Amino acid sequence: MQRTSSSYIVAARRTALGRIGGLHRNRRIDALTAPVIEAALDDCGLAPARVDELILGNATQGGNPARLVALSAGLSETAAACTIDRQCASGLDAVLTACRIVSDGEADVIVAGGAESLSTAPWRIAKPKSLYHLPRFIGVEPSLMDETEEPHLFEASEQLSQRLNIAREQQDAWALKSHLKAEAGRENRKFVGEIVPLRTTPEEAKDQSAAAGASPEDFSSEPPWLPPEGRLTPANTSAMHDGAAMMVVVSEKVWEELGRPPAIRLVASVTRGVAADNEAGAPMEAMQKLYDRLDGFNPKDIGLVELSETSAAQAIAFSTSLGLEDDLINPDGGAVVRGHPLAAAGAVLVVRLFSRMVRQRGDGKLRYGVATLGAIGGIGVAALFESV
Repeated sequence: MQRTSSSYIVAARRTALGRIGGLHRNRRIDALTAPVIEAALDDCGLAPARVDELILGNATQGGNPARLVALSAGLSETAAACTIDRQCASGLDAVLTACRIVSDGEADVIVAGGAESLSTAPWRIAKPKSLYHLPRFIGVEPSLMDETEEPHLFEASEQLSQRLNIAREQQDAWALKSHLKAEAGRENRKFVGEIVPLRTTPEEAKDQSAAAGASPEDFSSEPPWLPPEGRLTPANTSAMHDGAAMMVVVSEKVWEELGRPPAIRLVASVTRGVAADNEAGAPMEAMQKLYDRLDGFNPKDIGLVELSETSAAQAIAFSTSLGLEDDLINPDGGAVVRGHPLAAAGAVLVVRLFSRMVRQRGDGKLRYGVATLGAIGGIGVAALFESV
């Protein structure tokens, strides 16, 4: 196989994100993901037989669901399949892994992304410690330590908001602004060509939680997650959702064969661990590490940041600590609006970058964009992409 120097993301699609037990309640992971792969391959004019491998981020299915998804999508039986689990960062990790494999010349076409069908995922039950204990269910984000030692995800964001004195009113205002961004994005057809409707109904073409007409009263009336003085509420935090997001990554040889279509390519990526009780700060740490790695690169050249925030507090802290303009982050709304599809969350970010940097070039060409998020246990991932 000819060794290549670059890899290119030439197509990127996703489903609408649905609440657990909602839009995708009866869809297994293969039924959820296969149509997205088919649409992405159709977008770039590649036959399923051209795909060398499928790399899938997933945190709840167990086993190697990538193989099941690959066969359901009509990929060749000879295509390899690999599942990656780094919890919330799994889908982004899958895309980054695909870019590296293709750049190293080990494959010409890889389909990569993330998928999470929490509505149909198998239940996980912990074995009793003794004959006198009962089994207990394990949540979708299992603890790394004893439950009394590791703070819940919202507790980490709550600690962040307290430490930085981010008032609830400020968090609610950020969340409301995010809803308004998403509403404007729908009105301006920013999601057309990005979302694959799995049925021909209006509900399948929009994220289920991104309801129109949000008002300040909707936020102020919500009770806190951690009463009585907590600042995080269901309205200013992101909820778990079902969804799938997939990319087609090709070598330079295939990109040339396709006629050098508009695409994005990976410039650099980093992963950074933080203390488990600083989990909410992981994306900030990852971004700083990315800046440090890009010696001579001006961060002001970054025209777009897609952040999968767990809470408005995390997004505010991210923006403030890095000195970023609010409008630079999630210009069509973030995870507080559309929901958080666990292992698919990072892949959704890359689809959003692709939409802004490739599909919507009429808005003015964006040269550089970043996808970043944190994962359970205190892991931050950040990746810089360039439009070509």
